[in-house]
Amino acid sequence: MHPEVRQIGPGTCPKCGMALEPVLPELEPGENPELADFRRRFWGTLPLTVLVTLIAMSGGLFDALLGAARPWVELALGTPVVLWAGWPFFVRGAQSVINRSPNMWSLIGLGTGAAWVYSVTATVLPGIFPPSFRIDGHVAVYFEAAAVIISLTLLGQVLELRARSETGAAIRALLGLAPKTARRLRDDETEEDIPLTHVHPGDRLRVRPGEKVPVDGVVLSGTSAVDESMLTGEPMPVAKAAGNKVIGATLNTSGALVMRAEKIGAQTVLAQIVQMVAQAQRSRAPMQRMADVVAGWFVVGVVAVALLTFLGWGLFGPQPSWAYGLINAVAVLIIACPCALGLATPMSVMVATGKAATHGVLFRDAAAIENLRKVDTLIVDKTGTLTEGKPAFHGVAAAAGRSEDDILRIAASLDQGAEHPLAQTIVAEARRRGLKLDAPEQFESASGIGVRGVVQGLTIALGNTALMEEGGVDWHPLAVQAEALRLEGASVMFLAVDGKVAGLVAVS
Repeated sequence: MHPEVRQIGPGTCPKCGMALEPVLPELEPGENPELADFRRRFWGTLPLTVLVTLIAMSGGLFDALLGAARPWVELALGTPVVLWAGWPFFVRGAQSVINRSPNMWSLIGLGTGAAWVYSVTATVLPGIFPPSFRIDGHVAVYFEAAAVIISLTLLGQVLELRARSETGAAIRALLGLAPKTARRLRDDETEEDIPLTHVHPGDRLRVRPGEKVPVDGVVLSGTSAVDESMLTGEPMPVAKAAGNKVIGATLNTSGALVMRAEKIGAQTVLAQIVQMVAQAQRSRAPMQRMADVVAGWFVVGVVAVALLTFLGWGLFGPQPSWAYGLINAVAVLIIACPCALGLATPMSVMVATGKAATHGVLFRDAAAIENLRKVDTLIVDKTGTLTEGKPAFHGVAAAAGRSEDDILRIAASLDQGAEHPLAQTIVAEARRRGLKLDAPEQFESASGIGVRGVVQGLTIALGNTALMEEGGVDWHPLAVQAEALRLEGASVMFLAVDGKVAGLVAVS
């Protein structure tokens, strides 16, 4: 398929005859009709191909049973394979010639068509052939050659279309990141759930904790932490307040937000990512573009070589010389088919871009993939690419008079009421150590700086230096330990108990 060919609605490529694909796959697609058609043609005629091949390759085993009817039996078995199962290939080959863009389908159509026409003529009108076409008094037929080539090509198309459908699943997975509906606020502050396609720029939308942001926009009111890992790979939720931008398909983890929709549909960041992946899958590698340039001359050259092969064997080869000439000419047409460029290269591009997209790696075009072979230095600047993409417990430090387990137990007891990944990591480590946790009597999330609450009658604060200073807690006695942990790449949280710094908890 030629990526530059575009039209409104489904159809076939005018250059090669292959079915055109949608620019973006549907979120809930049905079975690919072209795949279903080729699968039906392949399995429906495979028994015929096997039978005609067995008869042709039996070395006279069926002669006693079939006698003079043998070529007619091969005609009956091979014709449905060539004319019905192989019809799409003849259509593609004809369209490529009509549009002056000969390709692999031109060669397949010409090769199998020549073998079939010759064999039909030899079966129906054997008397018109000279003795040089006869083997043991009979004109040889090659229905099995045409049938096998058609069946193998059909199998290749089935495998290609199946891989293409599976690759489209990567794009559908990206599309599936967006929520299906949004919660719009009316002028009287009442809410209504609407399909995502009904959201307009300027609409006020409410996003509750645990819900995905429906579209790109800006926060009007509320504070929360939004998990943007699907876009940035950053495992830590990002604090959001009035005036901050939010991206569609990111996850609101804690507080409720009211936002104004700014970019919808194809304008959202997620839609642009999907379009980039789809464009990369349709793009052609430099090797393919080079092949397109020489394809016309290549096919003409192959046909010329096939003609010379036919004449060379017919004029100078052993008897039956013209029969050998025909079969060798057909072999030249088929073997010269550039399947590696026509099938393997585009499929490798599609599979590579689709698989990479599922891991958060996006290519602008196929040329970038081909140029990777020249890369000798890789610079990575994205959390989650070389790391696991989720926080891990790093360590704990205690102030004088307290133990590390005591600090971890108090911090984990308070964090039981939090949904932040850092809090979940601390709780998991405390439970791994077998520490007994107490339920917080009060809990408050201070978005972006930490959490506060009451545990066993003690006023607890866990967060960064801003939270400590807000509560009038002097955190400087643990400043040296905190800096050492930061140099190791950890995120450091101070723990204050009743207004005094008690320890540090570090997560990386």
